[in-house]
Amino acid sequence: MDVLLANPRSFCAGVDRAIAIVEQALERFGAPVYVYHEIVHNDVVLSTLTEKGARFIASLDEAPDGAVLVFNAHGVSQSLMRQANDRKMQIFDATCPLVTKVHREVVRHHEQGKEVILVGQANHAEILGTLGQVTSGVQVVETVADVERISVRDPEQVAWATQTTLSLDEADGLITAIRTRFPSAVGPKTDDVCYASQNRQSAVKIMAPQCEVVIVLGSVQSHNTQRLAQVAKEHGARAYRVDRADQVEAAWLEGVARVGITAGASAPPQLVDEVVAALKSAGAKRVYELEGPEEKVSFPMPKGMRPMYSSFGWKP
Repeated sequence: MDVLLANPRSFCAGVDRAIAIVEQALERFGAPVYVYHEIVHNDVVLSTLTEKGARFIASLDEAPDGAVLVFNAHGVSQSLMRQANDRKMQIFDATCPLVTKVHREVVRHHEQGKEVILVGQANHAEILGTLGQVTSGVQVVETVADVERISVRDPEQVAWATQTTLSLDEADGLITAIRTRFPSAVGPKTDDVCYASQNRQSAVKIMAPQCEVVIVLGSVQSHNTQRLAQVAKEHGARAYRVDRADQVEAAWLEGVARVGITAGASAPPQLVDEVVAALKSAGAKRVYELEGPEEKVSFPMPKGMRPMYSSFGWKP
């Protein structure tokens, strides 16, 4: 059996940065450091940070006044920011800068009197945070049918923005529908779609046709991980999502000559190494790293925090 490794795979710059923020907060202030919701959507990351003293909370009520608080990479509402400030919490905002860019676009459109159509999953943490940047005038669409159903005050005053973790494949059809129904609608000067999500899906499109099976590392709550498995299936491979190497089942590999491996943007690269080792133990002879774009994106740490290496291998 041969093993192909999609390239790129695993962590993106926003995830690297978010994890490093939590770890540095723990280093500076000690445990506990409270993190609003999941810092990123990966169970391995969450359990590792929990062992170090992070406390993941669903409500600010679970943290005391003055606590050290980290907001997750998906972004939070302005009202939540105000609540934390009112309670004199020490806030570190780990929102991915690409998400912050969308927040600013929505606020700008709102101030210009435009209604905003937000392309994404209504219950996704990123969408909820984006909705919370303004008090009104934003509607979420998940399908073309949603675009056809929505009602706006003035068709000449419409703008759109997108959830960053969608792929261009997912977003393009909806944006086309928005432009068709509202020809005067305006959008971002550059795509809001996350470079990492798009790169990982493009890599799977190249790898999957060469494989019988694709193993996708990442947690079930991660949209980009779920999408990688879907893309692999759409391009001819059987796809299985796992959190860890010990979840790979021997039956999946029976009679398989070539298996591919990828990992969502919130999945640690060490997990890929563990799966490769497990496949070698199961009889894999050769491992091939496929070619792909080199990701050189990096984001600065928040004010007051220095660049650092995290236990997951974050590189400034």
